[in-house]
Amino acid sequence: MPSEIDSFLKTLQKKGYQAVFFSTPEEAGSYLLSRIEPGSGVGLGGSKTIRDLGVIPEIRKKAGKLYDHWQEGLSPAEDQVIRKAQLTCDLFLTSANAITREGEIVNMDGVGNRVAALIFGPQKVMVVVGINKIVADREAAIRRIREVAGPLRAQSLNLPNPCVKAGVCKDCDLPTRICRALVILTGAPMRSQIEVIVIGKEMGF
Repeated sequence: MPSEIDSFLKTLQKKGYQAVFFSTPEEAGSYLLSRIEPGSGVGLGGSKTIRDLGVIPEIRKKAGKLYDHWQEGLSPAEDQVIRKAQLTCDLFLTSANAITREGEIVNMDGVGNRVAALIFGPQKVMVVVGINKIVADREAAIRRIREVAGPLRAQSLNLPNPCVKAGVCKDCDLPTRICRALVILTGAPMRSQIEVIVIGKEMGF
């Protein structure tokens, strides 16, 4: 393990998080699966990182229930039920838009279910990030959201937002704006159980 990653994990641990590192997505995916209790309720945030691990079918088989609002064919009402269920599931799986070297986890949400579940509700949360999500400080984290994560996510949703063409946030006021709730965790919330899984590859938006 590179010394800078070891130092980063120790910083996260001082902030109250469990923290582990894996060199490859395959190793991280195997570990994630090993941490899922058979028959448990698992919530899946809108995370390309976790989906790129390729373990969703195995999670669906092992978990008693998988709450995934990205599945096709959901009505707005069904989508809402799933997002609410993520708030009280046994395990919530998500990523982060950025994590600073000081151990701050920074996220921007449109609906808010992801950041809500990250802060309070699920019995346990696992945050999976590639090394591309690690940034110097809070300013760099917000810049990454405005210049990388936000535009790429809007593009993936085929939204008409100006950031899709410009490649950078234009602070629009469109109904389809996805940058609405900025949440910065300066440490693990009280009563929470959050584990950060760092992968030695670039992953997700």
